[in-house]
Amino acid sequence: MRRTRVLLADDHRIVGDGLKQILEPEFKLVGIVEDGFALLEAAAEEKPDVIITDISMPGLNGIEALEELKKTDPDVQVVCMTMHTNVAYARRALDAGALGYVLKHSAADELVMAVRAAAAGRTFVSPAIAGEVLHSLQNGDDTITDPIGKLTLRQREILRLLTDGHSAKKIAKLLNISPRTVEFHKYAMMEALEVSTSAELIRFALKYDIADS
Repeated sequence: MRRTRVLLADDHRIVGDGLKQILEPEFKLVGIVEDGFALLEAAAEEKPDVIITDISMPGLNGIEALEELKKTDPDVQVVCMTMHTNVAYARRALDAGALGYVLKHSAADELVMAVRAAAAGRTFVSPAIAGEVLHSLQNGDDTITDPIGKLTLRQREILRLLTDGHSAKKIAKLLNISPRTVEFHKYAMMEALEVSTSAELIRFALKYDIADS
């Protein structure tokens, strides 16, 4: 019987090795990558049945990678994995097309079940937050929102670099864009997030873990 082919993305090597031990007895692990851009490349090359991705990764996070994957393959089956128990993250992942949302501290018990469900086209959410997620979806609860979702992919990338202490000139060089474009995105973010100073923008980034999101 053909085993489900799984691609894993997690930027922590030790965690990846641990998850490998959990997955390999039942599935064929076709690769482990450590960031969102590498995930896109590996997915295009390996064409796995199910992709497991951490949400918090450098460069391109798991949800951003999921959004990009869906553009080229709407039927891709993805399980998101995270430390975040905030329902907003789960809502954002599911809205982006994820079939699974597993809390990392429960991965040893739940990840295999989530992959099985995704391979069969079913949704799996960690029971610890499943009730709250279902309630928010059924009731269309707009009070549970993810402010990060207001920002574009490029804006999130710039905000991460700003939080790391880089100047607009340095960011422009790193991203191969003009300093004027960096400043444009910076002020667009301030308007979208309703903050009035650079310091408030950085505080927002720190509050919502934008550096790790």
